Amino acid sequence: MLNFTKFERVNPNKRDVLQRLKDFNEVYEVFEKNKAKEQSDRCMQCGDPYCHSKCPLHNFIPAWLKQTAEKNLELAFALSNETSPFPEILGKICPHDVLCEGDCSLNTGHGAVSIGAVETHINEQAFEKGMKPKFAPINLNKKVAIIGSGPAGISAATFLLRKGIAVEMFERDDRAGGLLTYGIPGFKLDKSSVERRINWLLEAGMRLHVNCEIGKDKTIDDLEKEFDAIFLGIGATKGKMAKIEGEEAPNVHLAIDFLKKIQKRNFGQEVEDFIDVSDKNVVVIGGGDTAMDCVRTSVRERAKSVKCLYRRDEANMPGSKKEVVNAKEEGVEYIFNASPKAIKLKNNKAIAIEVQKTALSEPDETGRQKVQIVEGSEYLEEADVVIMALGFSPEVPTFLKEAKVDINSWGGIEINDKYQTSNEKYFAGGDCQRGAHLAVTAAADGREAAKEIIKALS
Repeated sequence: MLNFTKFERVNPNKRDVLQRLKDFNEVYEVFEKNKAKEQSDRCMQCGDPYCHSKCPLHNFIPAWLKQTAEKNLELAFALSNETSPFPEILGKICPHDVLCEGDCSLNTGHGAVSIGAVETHINEQAFEKGMKPKFAPINLNKKVAIIGSGPAGISAATFLLRKGIAVEMFERDDRAGGLLTYGIPGFKLDKSSVERRINWLLEAGMRLHVNCEIGKDKTIDDLEKEFDAIFLGIGATKGKMAKIEGEEAPNVHLAIDFLKKIQKRNFGQEVEDFIDVSDKNVVVIGGGDTAMDCVRTSVRERAKSVKCLYRRDEANMPGSKKEVVNAKEEGVEYIFNASPKAIKLKNNKAIAIEVQKTALSEPDETGRQKVQIVEGSEYLEEADVVIMALGFSPEVPTFLKEAKVDINSWGGIEINDKYQTSNEKYFAGGDCQRGAHLAVTAAADGREAAKEIIKALS
């Protein structure tokens, strides 16, 4: 260990940009064994590891880096999976630069350890050697229903099944995975990774019901009679519009609708009202990871031009920095310090966005800069298709009221410090109670809620 002066930080290799634009296959390659050992060997084994503290799951990062450096794959795999429900997935999609790697002590000059890439390597290599996550035998004395099959739901199911508690998962869509399946494009996360984890839960005894909407296909009364506890992991899937004139045009779309329809097409399904951006000028409004997913999807869909409109500067973009770099490599044009004022229509269709230039104020007491409109700076950006990637808010399904589950002013489910709702039989975690956030925080919520459910059922 401590070889950070001998080896430089290395990122996983990326597929050639001209090749990767031809498909939706993953961009990054998985570290081979020697590279993973070399990068793990850079870890300083800090006495108080900031990477561990910054990770929402508090993964045992230095421990599994040490085992990887020492080529003890079995122990590295066990440590990696001890705290995380799907480490190989989070190794690919987490914004490591602002989480574990962002707090790595080597950032002072040597470059952070490539934590995410090693995390993925450990698990993918273990899977190749036939290793699987372990679960306890099912104890049918207690049953838990999980509503929603996204990161929080998968996590809750994983940690409940590890304790032998029977689980049934209910998903209103046609496939399990939620955000992991329909919200993240294949070039960031191959869907076989999600299917593999779901299949292992099924092998462990979980029952999965797809195309099953609670309150419609299954009543709350039946749910409460059949199960000892219910976990709500329904996410935050309601897209936000910019609330500007002209956004009701049929060629103005929400990001989730665009991404979901592309993914359904990629699954080989027939898609109603498919959003075709080929040979069109596409403008995506927003600067987060979802916006990056939309612009990078658009270039793969052979758009004529793809622009990202963001009201702040590049330094203030909330998304992962590597996704911004990847999008630039793939031909996306960024328009910073620009805010949409209205969408111009012709024959009821969007043809351009009226844009106002912006400036940022000095940071306030919170450290955040406010966006100020530059008067008289309006101009037009041509657009055949406009995609709104402005974040998500929780949906409020009618069954919550029937279940007597309280929500707050913005639609989030209210919970106590035990992840319990106003109805003590219901627990909740992930975006539906904290607002739209990261897959890793949803996974952490699912894990902690599972622990509280286990205590309650004991």
